[in-house]
Amino acid sequence: MEFSKETRKKFEQVLQRYPRKEAALLPTLYLAQEEFGYLSAEVVQYVAELMEIPAPRVYGVATFYTMFNKEPVGRYHIQVCSNVSCALRGVEQLVEYLKEKLKINVGETTPDKKFTLSTVECLGFCDNSPAMQINDDYYSDLTRDKIDEILEKLK
Repeated sequence: MEFSKETRKKFEQVLQRYPRKEAALLPTLYLAQEEFGYLSAEVVQYVAELMEIPAPRVYGVATFYTMFNKEPVGRYHIQVCSNVSCALRGVEQLVEYLKEKLKINVGETTPDKKFTLSTVECLGFCDNSPAMQINDDYYSDLTRDKIDEILEKLK
């Protein structure tokens, strides 16, 4: 297991932005997740060796931050905010709607590996709640109709 040439080049560029190699751990973990899909034990070990950091330290960082996937996720990772602002604006009903529509529960992936549904603490869209993130794209002021439009574009 190793980075592709393209990702290795990105990694080298990331290292140049930091005074110490260890300071580049978060962006390196992002690169690893982008390259391998999720941060398996093997990926964590690879990053540890690449960065010359003890594997338990890399594992600790990878498991502390919720934006890193420790298990495989679908092509589209739907993360729905479940914090107070979104909860007050009916996000629970929207999560139920997504569960029905995708025929999966929170924490599951569709059989075709296309969608994974998760809830997260806060996406920072309190003024336009309820909100969700799909991969790197954010959506706010959600309604059932808006969710239908978003999912239709992903088919």
